[in-house]
Amino acid sequence: MKIYGLATCDTCRKARKALEAAGFDVEFRDLRADPPDSAEWADLLAAFGTELVNRRSTTWRGLSEADRQQDPVTLLAAHPALMKRPVVIDGSAMTCGWDAATRARWGA
Repeated sequence: MKIYGLATCDTCRKARKALEAAGFDVEFRDLRADPPDSAEWADLLAAFGTELVNRRSTTWRGLSEADRQQDPVTLLAAHPALMKRPVVIDGSAMTCGWDAATRARWGA
């Protein structure tokens, strides 16, 4: 299982801990230290659509209107903290965010 997130994100840390406690072998990928390339961002956007861009984040609020209009792949590549976190991938199963439904989906 892979988790895409930020090492400093409390939600990502909670998700990782819960998934490991549920018995998953978790590989964590910090988006700042090891950002996805354009093809990986495109794949994630294909899977989650606009849900992948967190429009409620402080990073989003700090962007100019011109920046907000950029292509999502370009925007996420420049500002990985804009991604709604965490993205959890296990085989073909994928989730974005860490709400009650996501926790139930993974049994965490």
